[in-house]
Amino acid sequence: MGRLLNIVTPLHTATKRDYMGRMNDDKIGCSLKAREYEADYWDGDRRFGYGGYRFIEGRWAPVAKALIETYGLKDGSSVLDVGCGKGFLLYEMQKILPGLKVTGFDISKHGLANAHEQVKPYLFNYRAQDVYPYGDDSFDLVISLGTLHNLRLYELEAALKEIERVGKNKYVMVEGYRNVAELHNLECWALTAESILHTSEWIWLYGKLGYTGDYEFIYFE
Repeated sequence: MGRLLNIVTPLHTATKRDYMGRMNDDKIGCSLKAREYEADYWDGDRRFGYGGYRFIEGRWAPVAKALIETYGLKDGSSVLDVGCGKGFLLYEMQKILPGLKVTGFDISKHGLANAHEQVKPYLFNYRAQDVYPYGDDSFDLVISLGTLHNLRLYELEAALKEIERVGKNKYVMVEGYRNVAELHNLECWALTAESILHTSEWIWLYGKLGYTGDYEFIYFE
C-alpha cells in the first residue's frame, strides 16, 4: 500500500456543514433522490447533494497541481478519473499540462452532459465496479475522488482491483472516520455512501485487496 496524502482535505474543510440540519430534513427522501445522481444531485437544492456544481475558475487548480507534481506527470502522460463527474479536475490538470491525455467516466448522464466542454469528448458513461475497457498499466495515473465509498463492499472490491490493474500509479480519496463524533457527522451528512468505514477498516481493506496506490481520507469534524 502507498502513501497517506493530504491533497483534497484543504478544499473540503473550506466549506462549513450543518450536520443536524441535514439529518432532520427528510434525510431518507433526500438520500433516495441523491442516489439517482442526476440533475437534483448536481444542480438542485443543497439538500439533495451539491446544490449547484458549477465550474469556478481555479477552484480545483491546487488539487490538479498537487497531483501533477506528486506523480511527476508531463505532456504525453495519461490520467483516468474514475467517477469524474463534470470533469472539472481533469480540465484544471489539462490547463497546466495541455499535452496531458485525460479520460474519465461516471454513472451520471447529467454530470457528463454538463461537463466542461474542453474535456467532454474524453468522458463517457460507465460504472466504477465494472471491468474497465483498458489493458494492464494503461494509464500513468488513475484517480478516484469521492466515488468509492458510494459502492457496496463487493462492488468496492471490484473497483479497487480494476484501479490497481489499469494504473501505473493510483490515488483514491474516500470518506472515513476516526472517532464517534466524526462517525455521527458522517452519517448525518452522507447522502449516497454505502461503505461507511473507520480509517483502520479502509486500510485493512486496501491491504486485503492488494491495493498498492496512495489514498486520502475526508473527515467530517
